[in-house]
Amino acid sequence: MTSLTVFSRSLRAQSVDFAFVQYHNQTAASSLHARLTQMWQAIEKESGGRVAARVFPQNNNIQGSDPAALKALVAGEIQFFTLMGGIIGTVVPVAEAQQVPFAFKSAADAHKAIDGPFGRYIGEEMAAKGMHLFPVAGFDNGMRQVTTIARAIGKPDDFAGMKIRVPPGQMIFDTFKAFGAEPVTTPANQIYDALKSGKVEAQENPLAILEGYKLYELVKYVSLTNHMWSGFNLMAHLATWQGLPDDIKTVIDRNAVKYVRQQRDDQGKLNASLRESFVTRGIAFNEIDQAVFRAMLPSVYATWREKLGRKCWSLLEAEVGKLG
Repeated sequence: MTSLTVFSRSLRAQSVDFAFVQYHNQTAASSLHARLTQMWQAIEKESGGRVAARVFPQNNNIQGSDPAALKALVAGEIQFFTLMGGIIGTVVPVAEAQQVPFAFKSAADAHKAIDGPFGRYIGEEMAAKGMHLFPVAGFDNGMRQVTTIARAIGKPDDFAGMKIRVPPGQMIFDTFKAFGAEPVTTPANQIYDALKSGKVEAQENPLAILEGYKLYELVKYVSLTNHMWSGFNLMAHLATWQGLPDDIKTVIDRNAVKYVRQQRDDQGKLNASLRESFVTRGIAFNEIDQAVFRAMLPSVYATWREKLGRKCWSLLEAEVGKLG
């Protein structure tokens, strides 16, 4: 194929066979950005310079944020992307299954599930919509916690009428509606402004997001709900992936596994360390009883068991036990 000319980090022009663009929605200081950058550097080196990729944090500030970037991936306008399952679910409904509320007790449990038959099934469904999901694809975000400005969350009634920012995705919207909250969707890079302006009173994310987006400047309470896991699924534009030589696919696959696992470790350590750091900055933490929150969700489980289908639900329950 015709070679493309790109510029390396040293700004020296070099000829490559495959020039790619990789988007992700986290900041340049995130573990995701660091490990994706290292991954593509390793791929470039191991391919003898045949592959080069530019990694863009915060989706290169694309208008429309994650949904627009996902559309660009499906269209082949970008070749690689990482994204949470709930947002992928707007195109591939079964991807929402990664975020069934209270399904996973820990990030490690989620990693095991998405690296196995449950994850492979989601990948099969994604291929039908023009996306390749890597066999070990799940960079980690972590267990999601509720953070608030005015009051801590201790029981479902505390959510009554509370405007809470959630990412795009129907399951997470349905979950917080069932708790009595009023979910509001904004892109990740607009959470800070939404909290500061009063558009929302709360948000829910792993602790690393509070650090990365400086939300600790605004929130006063962290309620350790652990209500969902979320990660960043590494995907390729399917036709681009299928067109690559096998040796290049092998190099990319091998490094994807290596750097996904390294980033999971990075993110796990970061999320675990931040509680103490936030306490010293004046943020109050409280534990919750998950059972009283799960008791609010029978209709959510019933609805999503039907939407996701028997096969998907059975594969999930094979990993986590009976739900609903």
